[in-house]
Amino acid sequence: MGANERVLIVEDELHALAGLAELVSGWGYRTETARDGIEGLEKVAEWIPGIIVTDLKMPRMDGLELLTRLSEMQLNAAVIVLTAQGSIERAVEAMKMGAYDFIQKPIDPTRLKTVLANASRQRETERELEVTRRKLRDTGFLGSLVGSSRKMQEMFAMIERVAPSNVSVLITGESGTGKELVARTLHELSPRRGKPFVPVNCAAIPETLIESEIFGHEKGAFTGALERRAGCFELAEEGTLLLDEIGEMPVGTQAKLLRVLEDKKLRRLGSKVETPMNVRVLAATNKNPEEAVTSGHLRGDLYYRLNVFNLHMPPLREHKEDIPAIIEALLADMNSKHGREVKGVDGDMLARLMAHDWPGNVRELRNTIERAVILCGEGYMETRHLPPAFGQRFLRAEVSTNNYSDSGVHVEIGSTVDEAERMLILKTLESTRNNKTRAAEILGISLKTLHNKLKEYGSTTASETLEERPVV
Repeated sequence: MGANERVLIVEDELHALAGLAELVSGWGYRTETARDGIEGLEKVAEWIPGIIVTDLKMPRMDGLELLTRLSEMQLNAAVIVLTAQGSIERAVEAMKMGAYDFIQKPIDPTRLKTVLANASRQRETERELEVTRRKLRDTGFLGSLVGSSRKMQEMFAMIERVAPSNVSVLITGESGTGKELVARTLHELSPRRGKPFVPVNCAAIPETLIESEIFGHEKGAFTGALERRAGCFELAEEGTLLLDEIGEMPVGTQAKLLRVLEDKKLRRLGSKVETPMNVRVLAATNKNPEEAVTSGHLRGDLYYRLNVFNLHMPPLREHKEDIPAIIEALLADMNSKHGREVKGVDGDMLARLMAHDWPGNVRELRNTIERAVILCGEGYMETRHLPPAFGQRFLRAEVSTNNYSDSGVHVEIGSTVDEAERMLILKTLESTRNNKTRAAEILGISLKTLHNKLKEYGSTTASETLEERPVV
């Protein structure tokens, strides 16, 4: 391992410098040393290392300035920064400037060895992906993501930049924009590809079970724990863990998650033993994370730990020019899935699709195209294959009847907003035959929010509550 990888170590404390060089050399890496940033730059120009391990606090030129100079040189090297206790803010700043990872002092040799191995694999991955990246830029595809628009090309560039690193990424965007696809693409373009990708919807797990699901548990840890169970972190070992709807995670669980992220160690429920873990953590939310912090739904320290990089997925209405390409990509999947031979979409239907605002984003587009493919069967999809109420607002004013109505929802003028919301939720749930997951997707809310609303109404099904009060 590491026989052909060059590692430059930059550290002003001579005893620590010698110890690090001896340790890294013992793992098979070729090493060089420098006592500050200025000497480090000289060694970089002469020796061209693949990995640089540098302290942040040094005389003459510190680690952050060294990072800036390396960026100006466009050196393709992975930079690992060393930081003292209490200097996490500077380490996070270094990550934002392009550092691969950071390690706190005193240095844990096991952690350093793991980070070096990952950084070495990253360089090999980047070489392999360069040809693929050029092709992706030309065709408008990046993994399962599609788009030649400016917004999507900017997104692709950010994904390409951050994917090979080990930093945490917070993915934001409206429901249905494809945040999980972004996470999967980050995984597939990283050195961890080929290892597990484990997505977890924090809103879909009951509060009483979420810690067990994420961290695992030992036999007898709680009532019903009949055997040891690995949590999502263990299932994602050496791979990537996506924590979707992170703002729906209980605050107490967030505190335990923060500790795992900082210590890189995991303790199952009911266990006294901590286990080292090697997992890249991504998080996603359809809420404004800063508002979630202000409201107390998201811990500020966890937000800053996860938000080293932020990728914001734009809503479909802001890049409608990508709709034809997205449809083309969807058709191959839908034809295969349903045994159809649909060739495309005719001009009138495409015009209707382009004029729509897509409040449900790409998920809504996918559902619309899937329905049309099933109805069309072959040839070209037409406007008659669109849903009957396509393009209409859920609650629109009907001046002639002095009511708001659509899609089976009728709310009398003078009703409160809460009552209108209640009827919309219950009728949507009724239309999905009490499929709460599907109803939450249509409404653009989390499953946890839907459950809370139903609890307010004193019911778990639409029919029970609708029977209590007839629809006007």
